[in-house]
Amino acid sequence: MSRLPGIRMRNPVHFLALGFGLGLAPKAPGTFGTLAALPFFLLMADLSVPVYLGILLVMALVGIYLCDRTARDMGEHDHPAIVWDEVVGMLIATLCLPVGWGWLLAAFLAFRFFDVLKPWPIKLLDRHVHGGFGIMIDDVLAGIFALAVIQGAAYYLV
Repeated sequence: MSRLPGIRMRNPVHFLALGFGLGLAPKAPGTFGTLAALPFFLLMADLSVPVYLGILLVMALVGIYLCDRTARDMGEHDHPAIVWDEVVGMLIATLCLPVGWGWLLAAFLAFRFFDVLKPWPIKLLDRHVHGGFGIMIDDVLAGIFALAVIQGAAYYLV
């Protein structure tokens, strides 16, 4: 694990913001950080939609604080190691996901596609909105875009 200035993995805020340490991956930390969503998804998959959305909302609101605090402690806005936003974005992409590992892989790929490509308005928000909300909002939108693609595919394929 690499050492980052201002980061203490014993600090629960940093530990969560860095996706339980997956954000410390030397290559593609966002991709590895997205994997931190999988245990949450497996625990939440059978919940009703309102409960899933409630948990997701709490995770997103807490994420604003986690990402903001960690970025300030690091002295850098949206450092690649901060991946809680990817966790929340991926969980958005998996909302009402059809059963099957293929669908989970498709949601993962769709989310990563939109997170990396950042089509409009994601790129606009990524550039102009700062702080914890700014860190979170582009991944929330990437998750919504991925959700739309996955649900559209499920509508026509299932």
